[in-house]
Amino acid sequence: MDGPASASRAVSGVGCTNTNEDWMSALCPRLWDVPLHHLSIPGSHDTMTYCLNKKSPISQGESRLLQMLNRWIPCITRPVVLKWSVTQVLDVTEQLDAGVRYLDLRIAHMLDGSEKNLHFVHMVYTTALVEDTLTEISEWLERHPREVVILACRNFEGLSEDLHEYLISCINTIFGEMLCPRGEVPTLRQLWARGQQVIVSYEDESALGRHRELWPGIPYWWGDQVKPDALIRYLETMKSCGRPGGLFVAGINLTENLPYILAHPSESLQKLTTPNLPRLCAWVREQCPGPGSRCTNVIAGDFVGKDGFVSDVVALNRKLLWC
Repeated sequence: MDGPASASRAVSGVGCTNTNEDWMSALCPRLWDVPLHHLSIPGSHDTMTYCLNKKSPISQGESRLLQMLNRWIPCITRPVVLKWSVTQVLDVTEQLDAGVRYLDLRIAHMLDGSEKNLHFVHMVYTTALVEDTLTEISEWLERHPREVVILACRNFEGLSEDLHEYLISCINTIFGEMLCPRGEVPTLRQLWARGQQVIVSYEDESALGRHRELWPGIPYWWGDQVKPDALIRYLETMKSCGRPGGLFVAGINLTENLPYILAHPSESLQKLTTPNLPRLCAWVREQCPGPGSRCTNVIAGDFVGKDGFVSDVVALNRKLLWC
């Protein structure tokens, strides 16, 4: 079945609003009893890269070569790294306002950073602190009591067991009863009845064993491709193998490689992504959520404010009404 021809009609037939700020609460009541892993949910890849610190050191997780280049020729290396590290321009509140409900949070502790100052990371570190950002998300949820977010906590560069426990205590303190403990994937109606709005996936096995409020890491289909057609072939191959049983993400984010960067020294990830978004969003509009083996769930991308991406993903939920 084909999706809507235009992203501007995203919520038409799905809800009764012309914006995506409260799209979950505006869904047709028939969809309130559909588990979250059978809905179509927009996500942002590397959510926090809008606030990368221009003065930050290169992440300790990057290659030794890149570390050395940054020490030898920082005036060249750092601007290039920044151009290819930024995946979002909307801040986290603007992303939530736009309708994004899956946030990809790559968390790190800087080698020379303050004891409990946790940052986000994508090649370099962010100016934003994790605790402040989680508080910002919580405050947004308080203003939107029927919206639900999935926070994918990942990476954990430089985190000791004590820092994991500190981070999890922050999550519990900030979100409190908003947290949905792990179990069967809930429906919106179930979450609303319990006053729960937050699912936290946490990619650390030892922490999962100690904390029932955390969910296992959510599979992310990452194609690692610089060309949109190659990325789409990868995603179609993954679909042919069958979707995971729970929540999962299909990433439509393009990924540069060193030969591409060297061949395009004046470009950036945004310049790579923007002209290819129409092709990628056309693929998005062809998808269908639901329990079928080839169905999609969360679809995440870069520069989520562009080209009607969020609206296209939300609009896929109308296909569940045709079943």
